[in-house]
Amino acid sequence: MQTSFTPAQLETPRIAEANSILRKCVHCGFCTATCPTYVLLGDELDSPRGRIYLIKNMLEKGEAATQETVKHIDRCLSCLSCMSTCPSGVNYMHLIDDARAHVEETYQRPLFDRVIRNMLAFTMPRPRLFRLALIAAKLATPLAPVLGQRLGAMLSLVPKRLVPPEISGQPGTYKTGQKKGRVALLMGCVQSVIEPSINAATIRLLTRLGYEVVVSGEEACCGSLTHHMGKEADALARAKRSVDQWTKADVEHVIITASGCGTTIKDYGHMLRLDPAYAQKAKAISAKARDVSEFLSGLDLPEAKNALRVTYHSACSMQHGQQIKTAPQKLLRRAGFEVAEVPEGHLCCGSAGTYNILQPEIAANLRGRKLANINSTRPQVVATGNIGCITQLERGLGVPIIHTVELLDWAYGGPLPEKLKSIVGEQST
Repeated sequence: MQTSFTPAQLETPRIAEANSILRKCVHCGFCTATCPTYVLLGDELDSPRGRIYLIKNMLEKGEAATQETVKHIDRCLSCLSCMSTCPSGVNYMHLIDDARAHVEETYQRPLFDRVIRNMLAFTMPRPRLFRLALIAAKLATPLAPVLGQRLGAMLSLVPKRLVPPEISGQPGTYKTGQKKGRVALLMGCVQSVIEPSINAATIRLLTRLGYEVVVSGEEACCGSLTHHMGKEADALARAKRSVDQWTKADVEHVIITASGCGTTIKDYGHMLRLDPAYAQKAKAISAKARDVSEFLSGLDLPEAKNALRVTYHSACSMQHGQQIKTAPQKLLRRAGFEVAEVPEGHLCCGSAGTYNILQPEIAANLRGRKLANINSTRPQVVATGNIGCITQLERGLGVPIIHTVELLDWAYGGPLPEKLKSIVGEQST
């Protein structure tokens, strides 16, 4: 793609990066076939190619974002399916991140839009506050039908019951009998509140396998949530905090159990490249980052036996963001599970961080399509590696949806996950 930025514009790092990315695009349109919003809406401006044109024009003009441009940028899920498809290596992830930061800096959103976005950005990354917000939201759930689409969508995502925090999973150092290595575990924000059992299962499994696990009490949100809302100052501050904690912990790897967070943490080196105090440290942490399935696939795990039929749903941030496409399925099969994969598995379920709240209609349509595809495989249980997908899909699924690591922990000697007790009980009777 030909660009016409001025020399003065190109002195700005964000513009220089955007220019480099834009010039790689050859207008082929391969990305349109795998873009969920284009498949759903059929609008060229709701495809990666269309958004690339909008972003180019916005940045070249050096003007504030327009309402039309913001509408189509906001509709992007950041699923990154286009990056898996693109034959030219266009880094759409960095381009859309730059565009969102420009929107946040230059566009005055309507008041209600600003309020709900700021509320989400302030509440969700703070686990204690998020738990209190969920309690309040649970009390307000009966009002969902009269509160409008966005607030109604937000309340519909509130878990039916809030489980107490697990003792295993809280900050501390978890020892092992035979120390093969030392790793840090991302405690996280939303996941540590909604599904604390995921971190607990990870710690049990890793310590049984011989790895000392460090959970820092000084990190919570990795910055992914606000990063994808264009709130760069907040996102970078959170990234620096995490880098400091994991550097101080002196670990060989940083283990991540939420694939959306993993995509961002693996990009810390890029996000903090312009900060001389953090550039090298952030790059080192990105190099150490591993999704839990990625880490486990490098170990020599024994074969196990299990009779459950599992359908594996690959989160977009796993298969497109981190390009981890087969490791979780192989781990589940080695653990004895019968594994099926989801038809149209490359298409997003509509979760995408806060997307299912901010774009509820599109998210609901994508969710319905995903549920139909999952149900066609007739699973007993659904496995995935991202808390957002679990929250998005568990309503109306009809079978439990559980994190991959909880199944693996159980298969290799851990306790039976709470969600599976009814299924395993039925099999044994």
